[in-house]
Amino acid sequence: MALLERVSTLVRANLNDLIDKAEEPEKMIKQVILDMQNQLLQVKTQVAIAIADEHLLEKKRRENEEKVAEWMRKAELSVDKKQDDLARASLQRMESYRELSESFAQQVTDQKAQVENLKSALRQLEQKLTEAQAKADLLIAQHRRARAVGKASDARLAMGDGSKAAAFDRMKRKVAHSEALSEAKSEIAGDNMEDRLAALEKEDRIEQLLAELKGKRGA
Repeated sequence: MALLERVSTLVRANLNDLIDKAEEPEKMIKQVILDMQNQLLQVKTQVAIAIADEHLLEKKRRENEEKVAEWMRKAELSVDKKQDDLARASLQRMESYRELSESFAQQVTDQKAQVENLKSALRQLEQKLTEAQAKADLLIAQHRRARAVGKASDARLAMGDGSKAAAFDRMKRKVAHSEALSEAKSEIAGDNMEDRLAALEKEDRIEQLLAELKGKRGA
């Protein structure tokens, strides 16, 4: 029975294994629980139908048993009345109903076994669903913690990556070099200004000396 096979698969399913293999564990947990709930509803429906069928088969068996008894009485009456032909006909009808009664009895036995299988599957699935619902929040929380720890570990590994540290050192050296270059340029600019001022002062001094000399010479 396909339904019992699906139920058996769900009952045997290991939630932890399913979560480990799933790309999105939280969705997997919710989907498994939803599947169990759907299967549980189907099994409950099948149990109710199977029990109803069992009652119907049992009713048919009793009806045929009553027919067997009825035709036996008719056969006995026919014998008492010396009506052998009617007795034979009655016994034939009795045998037909007896065969039907035995067939229904076998079907009742088979149906009872089917009902018990369905009831057992229902109990197992109910227990599995209860466990899954109880574990769901815990498993989701565990998964979230594991994911957070993994991200933290990745971050620590990234921080400890030698290539990133080397890049950082290169950047520090580049900044230091840029600062030194700027300072040098500033010093050079300052030196040029002082040289120009000194040259002007020197020119003024030369002009002053020339004027004094001309004054002395009466030129």
